[in-house]
Amino acid sequence: MEETFNPNATMNNAMPRAREIRRGARKALSGNWTQAVLATLVYTLIGCAAGSIPFAGLLVVCPLEFGFVLCFLRLVRGEDSSEMVGDQFNVFNRYGRVLGTSLLMALYIILWSLLFFIPGIVKSYAYAMTPYVMNDHPELDADDCIHESRMMMKGYKWKLFCLDLSFIGWAILCIFTLGIGLLWLQPYIEASHAKFYEELKARRTQQMA
Repeated sequence: MEETFNPNATMNNAMPRAREIRRGARKALSGNWTQAVLATLVYTLIGCAAGSIPFAGLLVVCPLEFGFVLCFLRLVRGEDSSEMVGDQFNVFNRYGRVLGTSLLMALYIILWSLLFFIPGIVKSYAYAMTPYVMNDHPELDADDCIHESRMMMKGYKWKLFCLDLSFIGWAILCIFTLGIGLLWLQPYIEASHAKFYEELKARRTQQMA
């Protein structure tokens, strides 16, 4: 039976609330906003350009999205983030593995979406930790990374959904900046997702100990 969003699923978990996750993200971004915004700008420009070319979105944007996401994982971990613009391209050093994982994840989400819209959304949240798992576990293949993400997200998909929902006010404000504000909002969201992963990873480690 497929899992569905359940607002009560995480009531007994000690996962920090959305505002606490966001606070941790802001702390990580403090002093690093310039690099974060520039990295977002470069990622957005490449995404728009490549998306207009057949297959380029799959071959370039999908792997680059992983690289962009992982930049914020390093940021949250307190690693050197002074070269975020260039660091997002480091995933191309392991292009085959990154491309294979991103395409498989996208395929699964598309197939679930064909059944109905809601299952596709649920699965996108179930697979949300895949890039981070792939980064931390080079020994795992693409399917294993996706499976591990599913295991980590059991009982936490609603929590991540609520975290994303908490940014809706900022997203609305970005409309009045003609989208320019997204250059600041997207790093805030990505850093929050990375912080969410770190919290999940700690709990996953405790469960397996």
